[in-house]
Amino acid sequence: MADPREESEPLLSRTRGGRARDSPAGVPSCHSVQVGPAFPGRFQGKQAVATLRASVGELFGASREHGGRPGEESEAQTEEGAGSGDTARCRGQAGSVLGPGCGLHRRRHPVSLHQPPRGRQVSVAVPMVLLQHEPVVRRILSFSIFLILVLAFIETPSSLTSTSDVRYRLAPWEPPCGLTQGVEALCLLVFAADVSVKSYLVGWAQFQKNPWLLAYLVVLLVSLVDWIVSLSLVCQEPVQVRRLLRPFFLMQNSSMMKKTLKCIRCSLPEMASVGLLLAIHLCLFTVLGLLLFPGEKDRERLAHFRSLPEALTSLLVLLTTANNPDVMIPAYSKNRLYAIFFIAFTLIGSLFLMNLLTAIIYNQFRGYLMKSLQTSLLWRRLGIRAAYQVLSSMTAEGEAHPEGVGVKLQDFLQVLQKVQLGSDRKQAIMEKLHSRSGDLLSADEFQKLFDEFDKRVIKEHPPRPEYWSPFLQSAQFLFSHRYFDYLGNLMALGNLVTICVFLVLDADVLPEDRDDFVLGILNGVFILYYLLEMLLKVFALGLQGYLVSSSNVFDGLLTVVLLVLEISTLAAYGFPHLGWKPEVLGLLSLWDVTRLVNMLAVFRFLRVIPRVELMAVVASTILDLIKNMRAFGGILVVVYYVFAVIGIILFRGVIVAPGNSSLAPDNGSAPCGSFEQLEYWTNNFDDFAAALVTLWDVMVVNNWQVFLDAFRRYAGPWSKIYFVLWWLVSSVIWVNLFLALILENFLHKWDRRCHLQSLTGDLEATSEVTVELLFRDVLEEPTEEELIEKLSHHPHLQLCR
Repeated sequence: MADPREESEPLLSRTRGGRARDSPAGVPSCHSVQVGPAFPGRFQGKQAVATLRASVGELFGASREHGGRPGEESEAQTEEGAGSGDTARCRGQAGSVLGPGCGLHRRRHPVSLHQPPRGRQVSVAVPMVLLQHEPVVRRILSFSIFLILVLAFIETPSSLTSTSDVRYRLAPWEPPCGLTQGVEALCLLVFAADVSVKSYLVGWAQFQKNPWLLAYLVVLLVSLVDWIVSLSLVCQEPVQVRRLLRPFFLMQNSSMMKKTLKCIRCSLPEMASVGLLLAIHLCLFTVLGLLLFPGEKDRERLAHFRSLPEALTSLLVLLTTANNPDVMIPAYSKNRLYAIFFIAFTLIGSLFLMNLLTAIIYNQFRGYLMKSLQTSLLWRRLGIRAAYQVLSSMTAEGEAHPEGVGVKLQDFLQVLQKVQLGSDRKQAIMEKLHSRSGDLLSADEFQKLFDEFDKRVIKEHPPRPEYWSPFLQSAQFLFSHRYFDYLGNLMALGNLVTICVFLVLDADVLPEDRDDFVLGILNGVFILYYLLEMLLKVFALGLQGYLVSSSNVFDGLLTVVLLVLEISTLAAYGFPHLGWKPEVLGLLSLWDVTRLVNMLAVFRFLRVIPRVELMAVVASTILDLIKNMRAFGGILVVVYYVFAVIGIILFRGVIVAPGNSSLAPDNGSAPCGSFEQLEYWTNNFDDFAAALVTLWDVMVVNNWQVFLDAFRRYAGPWSKIYFVLWWLVSSVIWVNLFLALILENFLHKWDRRCHLQSLTGDLEATSEVTVELLFRDVLEEPTEEELIEKLSHHPHLQLCR
């Protein structure tokens, strides 16, 4: 099995520990197992499992250096003196392993628990690590990251305007100097506290060896200096360097994002080889194009091959098919044989080399899911085994149990109470414990207890109300039957069809000539049915039984919102009558909003998907991608953020309203297909929100040649470098990476669907299958000897033998 240290970067990993044999006689002791909360959250799909692998790798992939004298810890223990306190410390160590160590919590950026540098007590380090992994503390850190990123929308230039169109955009509200800087200072204080705790735990020697932590400190210092400069210049500085560095706080808080960057970095050599082929392909056809269209009056040359840079730009855009067939028409209208040149270029570049790039990225990530699952299984077994070693080594005063005999139930239960865990999962473990006999847990039994976490516990439905009347019992049976749900879906379908039919009938009718009398009556009828359906289900299932179903909660919320909108509409416009037409106030009338909310009823039909096997596989793949693509979405957020800030620095104010500059002609005199003629005035870099939308439009590569031409005229020819780099990062690398991950996820889910059916048939009806259990039969279970060897010989896990 692969070395764990190969899978992730070391993080916060220096430990110092003594030996149990150094403890005074008669003092209860435990192994000096210096392990800590380094395993993140529940196994919920590909990303959670890969995050687990990265997080545990950060613990066990620690530096090999081990400082401190062998007797240091025992001396500290002697000074503490109390056997019960040492036993509590052992339980605290085991709890710190079992909580974050077995996948019971979500841990974004784990920290290893270890003995701090000389003179510091474990009693200080343990609470500090546990405090850092408290949900409240993690939420504060996550909220600080979110807040400091969102500041870009409020800071100068502010995005607080109704439109980004340079023709109609009013002067935005600008925050006073010191407001956003104060919020930013609070966020920086949180980050400073975070890096301070980590530096305290690892010691300065190990801190200097970790590039992520060093970069964390450098980014904080640079941000602080830039923040001070900003205040000293009364917020009038031309460039805020710290805005470019803010996405780093997001990356350093996610192990999965670090691993994704590592995989992308490993793919760069292969991608560079294909990029070189693309560059040769572009240059070759550019020279051929200049030779094929030499005439000074040649339409093709005048339009697309006037010079080497212009020809290169035209063919680069053709590589994305954004200007096809426009770039070919002038030459093709002259001679049909010219089509061979453009078809050959597209065939080789777009259909061969670009797809080869996708294949290379997919090959790099092929097996990514299985590799993550295998490594996470090893980390989990190591964490459980380490906790077992700690708990099994505890001895009561005056008793002697041979090492490895087992874990006392009372010790395990006390540790379990300290672990932050859902009550349903604790209850599942308690039931397993009560179903066995004996006072000691063996290593195998100890591990099997935590296999319960591979099953998502399904909450039992609360009991239904009991009615004594036969009529009420019959009504309860009728309204809780699935056919009653089918009737509700049929009514929702009728509601949607009604709205669509009237939209088609009113398509050619002027708004002031429309009559919404019939539609208003029908809409009221449907809303009354939804209300009646909700009340009858509450009658049949009880309020708790109704709320336990997410589909019922959605239907109920939709019904309440529709009822409020309908009452508001009737209050504002009266009851429907002939010629009834609600007046539009602002963008939409209350009546229009009601019809829009009515369209949400289409989501009622999603509950049919699980009953169709093939649709269920596709839908579950989509849901898994949504839940487990956070790291890759985070990479995209970082890239967007950095390019948007750079775009604001480079291009803010270069797009001006027509008539205000000789470079901005009126729409009537602008060439067809130009930036001005297409009225792309909203696509600019005058504020952060507008920059994000502009980058999105370029990433889609539809008409992106219009942006290249416009910013070349307004800002200069060097602007093409910015947009080409954005196209390479977003469309070429990230989109292909996303496609590769979709293929990997879907193919595994498709191949395992039959196994899922057989597996779920064997499980109890009270549990669902997680990704870990789904692929368990194809994963290699680490052996007992392998676990003991890795724990015994690891430089930071000092186990007594």
